[in-house]
Amino acid sequence: MIVNCQNIKAYHGAQLVLEDVNLDIRQGERIGLIGRNGSGKSTLLQLIAGRLRPDAGQLAIRKGTDIGYLTQIPAEFEGRTVYDVLALGHQELLECRLKMTELEKLMSEPDAADGPDRLAGWLQQYAALQEKFEREGGYELDAAIERVADGLRIDRGSYTQAYATLSGGEKTRINLASQLIRKPELLLLDEPTNHLDLHGVEWLEDYLTQYDGSCLIVSHDRYFLDRVVTKIVELEDGESQSYLTNYTGYMKEKEARLLQQFADYQEQQKKIKKMTETIKQLETWGRIGDNGKFFRRAASMQKALDRMEKLKRPALEAKSADFGLTQADRSGRKVVTLEGIGKSYGSRKLLDAIDGALAYGDKVMLIGKNGAGKSTLFKLILGEETADEGRFEWGARVDIGYLAQQEYPDAPKKSVLDYFRSEAGLEEGEARGVLAKYLFYGPDVFKSVNLLSGGEWTRMRLALLVLRKPNLLLLDEPTNHLDIASREALEEALETFPGTVLAISHDRYFINRMAGRIWELDNGRITVYLGNFDEYQEKRKQRENTSENAAVQGRSAAPPAVVKAKPAAQRRPSGSGKPADRRQERDTLERSIAQAEERLAALDAAMQEQEAGTDAHSLSEQWAEREAVQEELDRLYEQWLAAGEEQG
Repeated sequence: MIVNCQNIKAYHGAQLVLEDVNLDIRQGERIGLIGRNGSGKSTLLQLIAGRLRPDAGQLAIRKGTDIGYLTQIPAEFEGRTVYDVLALGHQELLECRLKMTELEKLMSEPDAADGPDRLAGWLQQYAALQEKFEREGGYELDAAIERVADGLRIDRGSYTQAYATLSGGEKTRINLASQLIRKPELLLLDEPTNHLDLHGVEWLEDYLTQYDGSCLIVSHDRYFLDRVVTKIVELEDGESQSYLTNYTGYMKEKEARLLQQFADYQEQQKKIKKMTETIKQLETWGRIGDNGKFFRRAASMQKALDRMEKLKRPALEAKSADFGLTQADRSGRKVVTLEGIGKSYGSRKLLDAIDGALAYGDKVMLIGKNGAGKSTLFKLILGEETADEGRFEWGARVDIGYLAQQEYPDAPKKSVLDYFRSEAGLEEGEARGVLAKYLFYGPDVFKSVNLLSGGEWTRMRLALLVLRKPNLLLLDEPTNHLDIASREALEEALETFPGTVLAISHDRYFINRMAGRIWELDNGRITVYLGNFDEYQEKRKQRENTSENAAVQGRSAAPPAVVKAKPAAQRRPSGSGKPADRRQERDTLERSIAQAEERLAALDAAMQEQEAGTDAHSLSEQWAEREAVQEELDRLYEQWLAAGEEQG
């Protein structure tokens, strides 16, 4: 047992956040901590990390436990470089290495041999430092840093950069890497996937599943929770409930538990109703017959009823935000066409001849690694940046609604109600009614905007976006910081939204549910995949396998100039045809293979670029043609390899 929480209670000012929390963390456990925004997840992490003290209850942590803590708001380290922060958990090793370097410099000076006793002392110090450095893994430190940095896509060229100059997302990734490199016994992670691309999330999943220590992870990423955690702890109404399973198992168990709780509640309500009616009947009989025996029996039954522990009525359907996406006017069928879009910053070409098209009703997900240019493409579409080359062709009546990934209020000290009224142009009563749909109730509307959590601020921005009723939504990481219930409510709203959606996201569950097409931005180019995330993964693996096979075949079919030919006297005669005829046959096959490969690539491109409205019959015909071309290409490869063997 590493951590034991019993009946923990915690307040924020006068607001009760945690009322009755019980939690055990054992060696090697990976626990997912879930709950609505504002349910107290971050507060519980701060309690375990020792940054807060509980107002009631018992919190016991095993003595000497090394705890690492990643917060949602990145820590600040003035005067430190990126490398300093990455190696923050190994300060003793860094100091040891610095002292060894200083001693090496002293011992290498020309006059060092003039003082034998002094040199012997330096050698003794150096030997002790070297032994400690080796024992504590100093020689593997840089390799450990590079392994984590590579996994989280942290450029080694940034190691000497001042940490203070980084963006908030970059700082969060550096802090996450620092904690992973440190390898504490207990790792507390608050939304670790928020600023990672898909590659980074998948790498983190693999890393944590092999982690030796224990992990308590706040996350709303459902794929991530399914792959990583072995236990789910849910915070709801200030109380905790544990489930010994992953997220999918938790959903099944919770549904079964809620149904059982509701059945128990109904049974108890029937019993309470029957006892209440019996008490009234006994009192009536006592009054009619002037018999104290009935009054005593009624009083005894009332005491039993008062002592009964009343069950709370379980909420079978928890309240969620009502996004209610609508459009004021529909756009034309063609929404926007991108032709040859290019954008460079200095010598770096971020976007290179980007082509793409959005039709009315499309649901397209834009994915790619951090820094690939996804947000830049959005800014070009919005007109906030100018393309160096190419053009945008807009359809009729297109009205854009944009949700930025990181946006901060221009009046942070205003209350939620005042800020919303000023931005939406609504009267107080109407504004409060709209805010209630987005789960801002009662005193919540008087909270300062700068005190909102990340999820609450995203809900506020979505509320303002919905009021505008656009027909084209550009969403940059819309599910970041949203709790699971709000993510599901947003997904349901987007599914029924009749307009067009182009969204940047690394939330695989969101992509899987929403995508009709996926645009993958890599090396400045867009590759189009029809279907959702599962289909994208399958097609990407097929493409990678095809590329690997082509590379292997290319290596096996080395050009003649590289192969050393045997002298004419040593060549053995071939069993079929003249050498000139065989060379001609091989050349003919190579031309046929090139034509077939071009046709196959053209068919793939045509199928991937198909609009959502394309009929299934047309796609079926194209697929049949592709299969025929593939079979012909396979046959040509076999003939080409056979001709090569005969020529050899």
